Amino acid sequence: MTEIDYKRIALDGLWHNNQALVALLGLCPLMAVTNTLTNGLGLGLATTFVLLMSNLSVSGIRHWVRAEVRLPVFVMIIASFVTAVELLMNAYFHELFKILGIFIPLIVTNCAIIGRAEAFASRNPLKASAVDALAIGTGFTLVLAVLGGLRELIGQGTLFDGAHLLFGDMAANWKLSLGEDYPGLLLAILPPGAFIGLGFLIALKNILDKRISNRKPAESASTLQAEATP
Repeated sequence: MTEIDYKRIALDGLWHNNQALVALLGLCPLMAVTNTLTNGLGLGLATTFVLLMSNLSVSGIRHWVRAEVRLPVFVMIIASFVTAVELLMNAYFHELFKILGIFIPLIVTNCAIIGRAEAFASRNPLKASAVDALAIGTGFTLVLAVLGGLRELIGQGTLFDGAHLLFGDMAANWKLSLGEDYPGLLLAILPPGAFIGLGFLIALKNILDKRISNRKPAESASTLQAEATP
């Protein structure tokens, strides 16, 4: 049996195969709810939970589900966990639930979740599927949070506005502000601002990837030269 490279799985989910920056999946909620850091983080955590539980479930039953019906079964599993998340958020995070609205039940249609169930969890054991889900979910959540934070900061001059909706009363004083005189940039909190912000994040990732790839040949050449030197 081939040894599973958990480090590679984690790096793929967080960076090399980030679902928002590379695969460009889940863009509908990415554009719609990332007008604040709190909204983006809330949706990201909900998506990560569904992804983790569905990956574990699909991996656990992968030997008993026939190929002909696997996709409907996977969708039913995902829908069940989305319903559970929807009910929990409605009960314990009601105000945030109302803000996120339709995008909570729409997690069912997130291609990243069904894609990982089909491409990875249905072919790998529980531990590997859990690592994959956590890496993919964390990578997606980070993009949601960063994009939401940037749009909130540029658009209305605040950060962690409404943090109490997710973290409770202890977060009532977490809000940071650039001051009441900050004029704000309306474009940043509108959907076009999300497209522009995502474009900059993708460009930044590509620049970093290019620098890393250019550095590796130079390091390899230096190592070979050092080894050849008597």
